[in-house]
Amino acid sequence: LAETVKVLNDDDALDLFKKTLPSAASSFLQLKVTMASQKAKVLQVLRRAARQHKSPALDLIALALNGKAVGFDKVIVMIDDMVRNLAKEQAADDDKKEYCEAELDKAEDKNKELELALKDSETAIDKLNGDIEKLTAEIAELEAGIKALDKSVAEATTQRKEENAEYKDLMASDG
Repeated sequence: LAETVKVLNDDDALDLFKKTLPSAASSFLQLKVTMASQKAKVLQVLRRAARQHKSPALDLIALALNGKAVGFDKVIVMIDDMVRNLAKEQAADDDKKEYCEAELDKAEDKNKELELALKDSETAIDKLNGDIEKLTAEIAELEAGIKALDKSVAEATTQRKEENAEYKDLMASDG
């Protein structure tokens, strides 16, 4: 559709239309332009454009113009209809493009949010791993302290038993 609009706005089409209109340079020369010669020139441009752009719509217009029953008026109506259809389709394409761009923006925003959440989670995991290492070291120190305390309690108990035994011996010998 965009190609058809491009063909209609092409420099070749503009040149053809300029050639069909009288210009200031040719004002002294009387030209006889027949409907058949204009039709042949337009048909030539349409066929070239249809081949170049591989457009079925242009082929249809060229076919209609080539036929004897259809004149320029009907071809112009067909071109106007085609341009209106192209404009409608372009508007629909523009709407779809806006929708797609909005969806892409939403997806990019969600992606950024997820990346930030992932980064925050990784930071939290690193902090917790550091806390675990710290607590593991503290537990090892406390276990060593408990073993040392158990050892000193055992030594103190042994010492008290010995002192108690000596005291009992002393009391038994005094008494």
